[in-house]
Amino acid sequence: MVDADTLATYVMIVLVFVFIPGPATLLTVARATSSGAKAGIATGVGIAAGDIIHTLLAVLGLSAIIATSALLFSVIKYLGAAYLIYLGIRTLTGGGLPAGQIKTARVSPSTAFRQAIYSELLNPKTGLFYLSFLPQFVHAENGTVFLQLIELGLVFVLLGLFSTIIFALSAGVLGSYLRRNPTVVKWQNKVVGVILCSLGVRLALQEQ
Repeated sequence: MVDADTLATYVMIVLVFVFIPGPATLLTVARATSSGAKAGIATGVGIAAGDIIHTLLAVLGLSAIIATSALLFSVIKYLGAAYLIYLGIRTLTGGGLPAGQIKTARVSPSTAFRQAIYSELLNPKTGLFYLSFLPQFVHAENGTVFLQLIELGLVFVLLGLFSTIIFALSAGVLGSYLRRNPTVVKWQNKVVGVILCSLGVRLALQEQ
């Protein structure tokens, strides 16, 4: 088990990380604003589920393999970028509907959850972050390294989920108000689509 002092320091550092707006926050806010707080929370839960898998991969050493393989890193990165850009284009075009039938591009919580898992899993930088960050708070005298890494990873995931839920609820309230404005509805798909495409481009440009 991680000792109390180390855990307290770790929690304070992680809280700073999770409340700094990043790709996960932007994706959550975009979904909550366009599709409601439930879809935003589902997005946060999906991201957390993806992060749990990344934690396990890092603990088992698979992320280290990705880190040393430029080809594998690039394949995963470009798949993730292509997926986000695909979602962005679908949103921009109203899901393929004729122009006269395009409405706000709302997605169900289950769809938001599934898309969030895929987008998080296809971001190799997340796995490498866990691989490099978690070991800094592991001390051999505290017991099994494997269990310490799992504990640290789960704490990070829970704090990250806490922050995305707060963002989702806030954006959901704002989005509910904005969706009653016809002008906002007209541009909402474009804004959300641009955010998703931008996240995809950002991921594609990341270096190993």
